[in-house]
Order: sequence, then C-alpha cells, then structure tokens
Amino acid sequence: MSKTERVGVSLDKKLLTMFDELIAKQGYENRSEAVRDLIRNRLSEERLTNPAAQATAGVFLIYDHHETALPQKLVDLQHNHLLQVIASTHVHLDHHNCLEVIILKGKVGEIENLGNNIASMKGVKLSRMNVMATGELA
Repeated sequence: MSKTERVGVSLDKKLLTMFDELIAKQGYENRSEAVRDLIRNRLSEERLTNPAAQATAGVFLIYDHHETALPQKLVDLQHNHLLQVIASTHVHLDHHNCLEVIILKGKVGEIENLGNNIASMKGVKLSRMNVMATGELA
C-alpha cells in the first residue's frame, strides 16, 4: 500500500475557477482525483515515447464491406499477428458500413506500426487508433 503525501500548489484564481468548472462537468468529486488523473495521463504519455514500452491499443475502422476484399484481409492480418492481436469486434452499422475494433498489445513501436498498417488498408473509410501505456501507474 502506498503512502499518500499532501502537496500544495499555487494557482491563479481564474485558472483554478476554470479547472473547477471543467472537473465538475466531468464528474470529479474533488480536485485531488482530477489532479491524480492528469498526472497519470502525463506519465502514460511519456511512457509511450519509448518504442520498447508495453502498451495496448484499440484500432477503430469504418469500411464498406461490399466494396472490397477488406474483411478477408483483416482476418488474414489478425491471424498473421497472433501475438499482438488479442481481440476484435465487428459491428454492422447499416447496410453498407461496418465498424471493426481490433485490440492490440505489445511494444509501442510494434503495435503502432501494425495499427497504422491496418488503418491504411485500401477500403478503410475512417480510422482511429488509441494507444495507452500498460504497467504500473500509481
């Protein structure tokens, strides 16, 4: 169990008011938890600058499954990267458009490359990748 240490921070009144409004809108019960989350997020961002750090990612794709051979290419790619691909979900949004979410894990550099290769496949209409550091974050 970690010890909690109190720290003091001096802030401009206007900045603090804006921060309080933001965290109230986001549902935080107190400033401390909001500040802890900001610190965790910044530490995670820093960790992601190391290509060898462990991470997980969600690759979100929207594509028309009637137009291309993309669905089979996505299945083949996932089978060829069994160590990085840990799950995928396929959702039919309407008659033409599908949403595919592929979850990756591994070293930052490897999963970013794989995610970019997936997102740039011919037939993908929209894509977004969200990478998060894994491991110990207080």
